[in-house]
Amino acid sequence: MKWVTREKARVDRIACPWLIRKFIDPKAEFLYVAKDMVLKVAQSEGAIPFDTPGAELHHYQDGGIEYVSFDSMIRKYRLSDPALLELAKIVRVADGGSGEVAEAAGLEAAATGFRMMAKDDFENQKLQFPLYDALYMYCKWKVEKGGKLEHSGG
Repeated sequence: MKWVTREKARVDRIACPWLIRKFIDPKAEFLYVAKDMVLKVAQSEGAIPFDTPGAELHHYQDGGIEYVSFDSMIRKYRLSDPALLELAKIVRVADGGSGEVAEAAGLEAAATGFRMMAKDDFENQKLQFPLYDALYMYCKWKVEKGGKLEHSGG
């Protein structure tokens, strides 16, 4: 599958490609284009648009909560992994959605720094994907162990 979104990605537009590659389509191709070109490029390239106004996979509100495109993908593709749902909370808050999650501020800061370091959105993906791998493992641990860290003194 081919996917297209807005350029200059930071949180949601890097989290979504990570989600797609890990849980939806490992061979996915991504295009990053100017905001006003996303839907046009989607049509001309036969790509799935995401995280842009007018796309099915975009922010939405439900019960007074603002959800982000990462949530839209989880909902559309019926992903139910508890660790992934926990990660969605972090992504949602880091991207400006509803809720309070302590880890979100760290993700937002790291994502901003990676965007500043990267020469383009593809390098940004490469830099950030290990961060999402680590956050996913953290969320697995949090779900399995109830979030209780055993300190070993170091």
